[in-house]
Amino acid sequence: MKKILQDLSFGELLALVESGGEKPFRAKQIFEGLMQGKRISSLPVPAPMRERLLSEYEDEPVAIREVFTSKDGTKKFLFALADGNLVEGVLMKYQYGNTQCVSTQVGCRMGCKFCASTLGGRVRDLSAGEILGQILAVNRSEGGTLKDRAVTNVVLMGSGEPFDNYDSVVRFLRNLTAEGGIRISARNVSLSTCGLVPQMKQFALEGIPLTLTVSLHAVTDGERRRTMPIANRYSIAEILAACDEYFEKTGRRYIFEYSLIEGENADMGHAESLARLLRGKPCHVNLIRLNEVKERNLKGTSEETAQKFLETLQQMGISATLRRSMGSDIGGACGQLRARYIEGGQR
Repeated sequence: MKKILQDLSFGELLALVESGGEKPFRAKQIFEGLMQGKRISSLPVPAPMRERLLSEYEDEPVAIREVFTSKDGTKKFLFALADGNLVEGVLMKYQYGNTQCVSTQVGCRMGCKFCASTLGGRVRDLSAGEILGQILAVNRSEGGTLKDRAVTNVVLMGSGEPFDNYDSVVRFLRNLTAEGGIRISARNVSLSTCGLVPQMKQFALEGIPLTLTVSLHAVTDGERRRTMPIANRYSIAEILAACDEYFEKTGRRYIFEYSLIEGENADMGHAESLARLLRGKPCHVNLIRLNEVKERNLKGTSEETAQKFLETLQQMGISATLRRSMGSDIGGACGQLRARYIEGGQR
């Protein structure tokens, strides 16, 4: 597999171009073309220059293989990488803009019991340019430009644990928010982690003020260990302390995701315990009715139970919402589409 040109910042691209004896304006042409989702082979530069780039870099590191559209307008994308691996993403359309969920790894090794992404383990990390390439491909596919983007918000909640691919994810975020590119503000980005405490603390010092989202899904360490192996390494108390540190460093309120699992964490006693655990903290709780994975023996709750859980939190002074289910008819949960595609032998 060749290198990924979209990994480079504009400054690095400029240095590359000048080292080849080309004039600096060529770097701007290349950068703008890449940020518009173009292949190297279609960039408006002299043929010898394209050929030199193609000898070292992938022409199209991320290509849209298939698109599935839900009845609610949500779109699920299956992306093919240059080495034949597959990842997926989702574009969700809201009144305030279009949010794209991106993957950061091929598969995942965190082992969360409610997630399809982890079924086959982690295959490999994505590079910064492969993560960015998902957004560039969708923005282009949806008719967006650099000035009028079809993707306005980004969530790192697809396949993979972002902080398990720390360096590439940080590079991606810097390139995503940089001047001259697709330039999506960090305040319109949300990163979801299962709770890798050292990386959470390190990220608080990066100066990228995005919304930190933590997959909590339990109110005690014992319960959390039943569905999330990472709980064997880091306690809820350690996670809460890292979240507080993130708030102190960035001033950004953090979010806890809490998937409601029937018979596991969804009765009103759990709601009250969660409220007591989080009372007084600068956080928001995003409740999720579990998107069931056929390979796992876990069931989601009823809408009525979810609403009662939400009301209990709110009555106890916790900022909380129940996430609207989107794309359920097209396998909206991360990892489901890729798993089905591979299972069917369609590579």
